[in-house]
Amino acid sequence: MFKKITVAIDGSDASANALRIACDLAGKYGSKIHLVHTPQTETTAYAVGAGAMVVTPSQKDLDAAGAKIIDEALAIAKECGQEIAKTHLAHGNAADQILHCAEEWGADLIVMGRRGLGSFGSLVLGSTSLRVSHLAQCACLTVA
Repeated sequence: MFKKITVAIDGSDASANALRIACDLAGKYGSKIHLVHTPQTETTAYAVGAGAMVVTPSQKDLDAAGAKIIDEALAIAKECGQEIAKTHLAHGNAADQILHCAEEWGADLIVMGRRGLGSFGSLVLGSTSLRVSHLAQCACLTVA
């Protein structure tokens, strides 16, 4: 049924649950799993000192944080008995990158958390999962 599953991860509990469900599906259908992560400045920003000042991370910091999230996802997949066929650390708008990767990889299914680490802006502009589910050319599964 699903030959290629794209899983969007952001380090949240919801994305970890999404990955576990994707691994279960991959086990049942013999699917290949592709991970995509798009580090966002607002979810990687860190406090300095007593938390009074927020420092915007550099691209190098974003990529390092993204690599850590991908490594954690690889460990989850391994615990579930699945190998990840491909990983992608993207830059830019998360929804656009997820859609691009799914289309490029020929995904049959996109799996992602319903509510990730997004900022207040997602409440105003619309969530990543909502945008992906509206624009995807394949099936989408959103996990709480």
